[in-house]
Amino acid sequence: MKLQLKILGMMLLCTSAVFAQNKYDLHIKGGTIYNGSGTASFVGDVLISNDRIAYVGPSIEAEAETLIDATGKAIAPGFINMLSWAYSSLDKDGRSLSDIKQGVTLEVFGEGRSAGPSGSKDEGDYVSFGQAMQKLENQGVSTNVASFLGAATVRVQTVGYDNRKATEEEFLEMDQIVEEAMKEGAMGIGSSLIYAPGDFADTDELIRISAAASKHGGMYISHMRDEGRNVMQALEELIEIAEKADIPAEIYHLKTSRPANWHLLDTVIERVEQARAKGLQITADMYTYNASSTGLTGVIPTWVQAGGHRAWMNRMREAEPRKRLIKDIEAELAMQPADGILMVGFNKDSLADIYRGKTIAQSALMRGQSEAETIIDLMLEDDSRIQCIYFSMSEENIQRKIQIPWMSFCSDAGSYTTFDDDFRTHPRAFGSFIRVLGKYSRDLGLLSLEEAVYKLSGFPATNLKLKDRGFLYEGYFADLVVFDPEQLQDHATFDDPLQFATGVEYVLVNGIMVLNEGEHTNKFPGRFVKGPGYQD
Repeated sequence: MKLQLKILGMMLLCTSAVFAQNKYDLHIKGGTIYNGSGTASFVGDVLISNDRIAYVGPSIEAEAETLIDATGKAIAPGFINMLSWAYSSLDKDGRSLSDIKQGVTLEVFGEGRSAGPSGSKDEGDYVSFGQAMQKLENQGVSTNVASFLGAATVRVQTVGYDNRKATEEEFLEMDQIVEEAMKEGAMGIGSSLIYAPGDFADTDELIRISAAASKHGGMYISHMRDEGRNVMQALEELIEIAEKADIPAEIYHLKTSRPANWHLLDTVIERVEQARAKGLQITADMYTYNASSTGLTGVIPTWVQAGGHRAWMNRMREAEPRKRLIKDIEAELAMQPADGILMVGFNKDSLADIYRGKTIAQSALMRGQSEAETIIDLMLEDDSRIQCIYFSMSEENIQRKIQIPWMSFCSDAGSYTTFDDDFRTHPRAFGSFIRVLGKYSRDLGLLSLEEAVYKLSGFPATNLKLKDRGFLYEGYFADLVVFDPEQLQDHATFDDPLQFATGVEYVLVNGIMVLNEGEHTNKFPGRFVKGPGYQD
């Protein structure tokens, strides 16, 4: 025992000597460290050199270019947004402030669609998956970025927008697209099965492309085919894909939507846990609000959308399809009342001036039309799907989901830095992650801060098979956040969504400070983070 203590003492002396002889880029001192594993937090220091964590442990003296006194603050790994729509917003402005101010250091794209591949090799306008993702890094982004390969993107590149089964020749093309994208760094396959043309893919097609991704260590992640009365059938399809393709699978923004279906959540959870007990790697993510956001496509059947946007718009003008469509929309509105559908996004300013912030029910009264006719005609007038917020979920279910061990988190939104007068969105773009730490952990006590940080960092990093990210470990990339647990607060509301969260003081991405005392530093160190099948 004495010998062991002597050896330990010598090791500590050697370690102190090493730290005394080196100069580090950053010393974060005296904070409470939540390392992303879910284990007990402790007070200590973090040292950073170049883009890596050089030391995590008890307080230590070391020379560094910059010192941050984190006394009374939390130090955690950067958070992972498992479902981000920030590609377009980051393409315009790489600062990503609405997510950075919540501690997000990795945006993961690919729900159904991915930025690449697109175009045609024959016509010379082809952009590969890897090229599309590398573009953001080359332009400059403050967060890291990653993406799944969109299943709908694969289908558009081969089948197009037709509602039919792929031919064997097209399946071979799909195999090649998946192979190339996985080698270029895709995380796996992402599907969105309530939208055209994504839902034109049958289960066999999804199994096939998922199996191709599985060969390269990828995962399958899906907005399931139904989140309402047929949610169990949709879940069975996801489980079948996971089993037959031999691939981990995740449910995008898990929910049972619309009041008549809220009771199904427990059944969904029970079924997932049965599958997990059998050895299947089934996980889920969620956002922390009782309303979803999508286009009026949320109540529009996909049969009318076949052939692409122009064919869809033209079909809604034809007498017989319009009659059928009205009946289908009325059936949807019986489950999702029109006074719970709030319109927020239009193509045309003239329509936005009149209808933005109005529900479908209010707009129908204004127009003297039925609610179904209002939906059809407004889409035709705007030549778009019109972005909406759907109040369709229960707070009780949100609190239930927060506590599920296999749950991580997302925004299902873009990440924004500047706003114009006509911009409006869902508050989840500004508060989804802070609410995990503030409202649900600190205020309601539904999970400890250690658990909350784990679900925001280490857990999704493990699911994505990220190398050297997601934890505060020596040698890992220095993606981290320093925040005041007592001051964390989301401010965005449905009436006034464009409000940044507060309480996050410092954010580092690859060792570079992008948020300093709550202010953006105009640094763009974000990288394209590749999936497990990447080949240089």
